[in-house]
Amino acid sequence: MKTFNPPITARTSKELIKILAIPENWDDEAVAQAQTELVARGVDYQSQVEREKFIHERRENMERIKREKESYSIADFLDNPIWMFLEILISWELKKEGYLRKARQQKIFRAIIILGIGIVICLYTFINGL
Repeated sequence: MKTFNPPITARTSKELIKILAIPENWDDEAVAQAQTELVARGVDYQSQVEREKFIHERRENMERIKREKESYSIADFLDNPIWMFLEILISWELKKEGYLRKARQQKIFRAIIILGIGIVICLYTFINGL
């Protein structure tokens, strides 16, 4: 039997219910011990576990929606232009991480940056060619 810090028996019933509600965040042994402890305490936990699952899923959905709608702003570029420039050029994981609007903006910014660099190179070669 594994021991956890703090021990499962020392945790509150609410903490144990959270362990049962989100078992993917916990070791299988911790989930089993939490269930055993709640039964030993005589806590009717089924409805509370369902409620905690609902709250957890709702919170995750809200965070996902927030990430989807997050976008670059002018303040980001003014605050730290070098970091933003590097993030736009180098970061490839925005869509995978759920930042859908930022990923769309990144495509546009990359095209603008590449076009701008191309124009500068053309102007430079044209001016030096004269």
